[in-house]
Amino acid sequence: MTMRNQPTARQVRLGSELRKLREAARKSAKELAALLGSSSAHMSQIEAGSSGIGEERLRRLAAHCACEDEKLIDALVAMAAERTRGWWDEYRGVLPQVNLDVAEAEHHAASLREVVITHVPGLLQTPEYARAVFRYMRPELTESELAPRVEHRMRRRAVIEGDNPTPYETIIHEFALRIRVADRQASLSQLRRILAEIEQGHAAVRVIPTDQDGFAGAGASMMYLGGPLPQLDTGFRDTPGGTMFIDAEPQLRRLRTLFRKVEKASLEPTTSRDFIHQLTKEL
Repeated sequence: MTMRNQPTARQVRLGSELRKLREAARKSAKELAALLGSSSAHMSQIEAGSSGIGEERLRRLAAHCACEDEKLIDALVAMAAERTRGWWDEYRGVLPQVNLDVAEAEHHAASLREVVITHVPGLLQTPEYARAVFRYMRPELTESELAPRVEHRMRRRAVIEGDNPTPYETIIHEFALRIRVADRQASLSQLRRILAEIEQGHAAVRVIPTDQDGFAGAGASMMYLGGPLPQLDTGFRDTPGGTMFIDAEPQLRRLRTLFRKVEKASLEPTTSRDFIHQLTKEL
């Protein structure tokens, strides 16, 4: 198969899962390469996501690694067989690769759970809100560079608003709801957007009030994406170095624990809806 100059996060994840199968079976890359009639270098490329693998080879590899989890093998085959370009591919070369990776990960997720402290979640943002955030964070962007970023963010909403919506839970700190990234009208429109998504069943929203005792999770922002199987769950967090995708089970376990801790500090969904409604009256 043709070498990929810039594999997507999903292609890298497939390679990572194949490497895990090999390491669990205590097989060398050289041994599996010989099994597949390939080279160690090509095996390394497959595990790095920079080269693909066909179904027959993948199933042969899994059998040689004594993997008997048929559901996992089928899920990996499905990942390897994907050839359809998603809507996010329209932005290839226009936006950073990580923007495309996030949209693709959301598209394939079975469920979405998110915690945000300083901003309204991207999946719930209005165009005005998103534009204000992008312009503030990247003031050097021209209008031709800013517009596709806003458009891409709005198109991401299809994952929770489409014909087959993905279950979405988010916990938002009151600070993110109160801060005016633009002006009063933009803030009011943003709160109303969140309420509309709640009423339409697109999002289960919980709020952490600022007067909540015992909440020390200012750095708790994260997204947790449920996979077709638990071992294919994915997490990502924004760091000073960029968005970090997480697939190691110990780290995923920490994210699940973090979500539960933050959830305990938040209001129930119905109370949260009423809380947001009250904020609209205070603006």
